[in-house]
Amino acid sequence: METAIKPARWKILLAFAIIYFVWGSTFFVIRVGVSEFPPFLFCAMRFLAAGLLVFLWAVTHRERRPTARQWLSAFVLAFLIFVVDYGLLFWAEQRVPSGIAAVILATIPGFMALSEILILRTQRLTIRLVLALFSGIAGVAVLVTPSHLLGNLGGAAIDKAGAIALIIGAVGWSVASALSRKLPLPSSKVMSSGAQMLAGGIMLAVVAALRGEGRGLHLSAVSNSAWIALIYLIFAGSIAGFTAYVWLLHHESPTKVGTYAYVNPVVAVLLGYWLGGEPLGLRTIIGGLFVLASVVAITTMRSNSKPTAAEKSG
Repeated sequence: METAIKPARWKILLAFAIIYFVWGSTFFVIRVGVSEFPPFLFCAMRFLAAGLLVFLWAVTHRERRPTARQWLSAFVLAFLIFVVDYGLLFWAEQRVPSGIAAVILATIPGFMALSEILILRTQRLTIRLVLALFSGIAGVAVLVTPSHLLGNLGGAAIDKAGAIALIIGAVGWSVASALSRKLPLPSSKVMSSGAQMLAGGIMLAVVAALRGEGRGLHLSAVSNSAWIALIYLIFAGSIAGFTAYVWLLHHESPTKVGTYAYVNPVVAVLLGYWLGGEPLGLRTIIGGLFVLASVVAITTMRSNSKPTAAEKSG
């Protein structure tokens, strides 16, 4: 049997650096963008551009285009991933610090485990999983509980509407990850990703139009920082991040690749603190540790399921 050639170490380290630090940084960059752009419109611009570029790249490399059934699947998944998860994330970051948003979305592995139990039936509800889920819930509870109930922890509670939106987004992502293993999709991960981002961008544009987000927006008044944030999210967050993630899945174990879920919230919290002046008090640290413990417990569990390209954040 022929042994696969191991890629150069620097390539592996670069790919990990991208999914660790670029994805972790996108939470702060989103905050920069939504401070000037309406949230759903900004999200639509990101994924319309990224989706179109990835889709055209796949077409020019003679990847097979999606069938009608595959397009339908792409739109179903895109609604859950890009409208529900990303759309609510962009909206919530107008109300919740970017680092806290990353911490709450780190509950995604817990909801994915539930989706595998209820939809795929590839997991069993074990004591370890129950404790891990309660740890994640406890972490979010610490972040949203009113200050007078937490004694010396201090720090203001985060906006409850923003927290609820993020939890709904995490659930949407987890359900999409489970459904992506059942629905018909293009065999090419690049074509599948491009189709889903393009479909998501179209639906986000419709939501933005229905919300009237384009009214009163003067593009000439948007600062260079917001435009740079958009470019960064398109090319670094979406295109480079996805490419690195899919490439790593072919060369490293899913467990190793999944360690991005531990690192992204830490990067997001530190960037929000250093660059955005976001509070980093005892409340944030304790809540984050509860969520991180949940992520570690769940992502190191044995699973019969296979990873999908949809299983990421940021």
